Amino acid sequence: MAIKFGRPIEMRDAPPRPAALSAPALDLTVRPRRNRKSEWARRMVRENVLTTDDLIWPMFVVDGNNTRTPVASMPGVDRLTVDQAVRDAERAAKLDIPCIALFPYTEPSLRDEQGSEALNPDNHVCQSVRAIKKEFPDIGVLCDVALDPFTSHGHDGLIADGRILNDETVAVLVRQALVQAEAGCDIIAPSDMMDGRVGAIREALDDSGFTDVQIMSYAAKYASAFYGPFRDAIGSAKTLTGDKR
Repeated sequence: MAIKFGRPIEMRDAPPRPAALSAPALDLTVRPRRNRKSEWARRMVRENVLTTDDLIWPMFVVDGNNTRTPVASMPGVDRLTVDQAVRDAERAAKLDIPCIALFPYTEPSLRDEQGSEALNPDNHVCQSVRAIKKEFPDIGVLCDVALDPFTSHGHDGLIADGRILNDETVAVLVRQALVQAEAGCDIIAPSDMMDGRVGAIREALDDSGFTDVQIMSYAAKYASAFYGPFRDAIGSAKTLTGDKR
């Protein structure tokens, strides 16, 4: 094949190919590609838009003062003492993040089989709620409701003979939610996956006058490796016994 001016002669002299294949027009009443043809159109019809209004900032609180302890499994994430949690709440407010979520790291000495520390109105979470709401009353505070940060066995519920006690656990979760609401929590987020706990918590909140406290329920959870770093952050990874699933 001869080359002239950088192109094969056969290609240079070949007859031009048709620019597009001819085909009869489709009888379509709907052509969705019209809504995707340009950036301005896509902006008008896109279904989801992510802004800071969609974010919740999780914070892991721990005992002490003026201390930030790195979480080894989550680079850039620290366990915070209450005063440091207040400082990060200030950062969240300046970034227009509407809500923060609090999770406790409970010392082993305060853990027991019943998760009793969850009902302590002066635990790390309740202290943080009061401190943050005092300084920044307009930022939302969400509290996790579950027993795994407080139990010596690392499970979300009470255990008897190797079996999770659903109804007995719900009764404790209701009391935990009330303790958090009394501290000033705006949103109760039960993550324990016990049957019936959302209805029981709602009824107890309403009966106690906390009708404005919201509930954000976890609809489903999975046996996922993504929970590993979280359990490290709250300290339940080392205490977990048996099968979390």
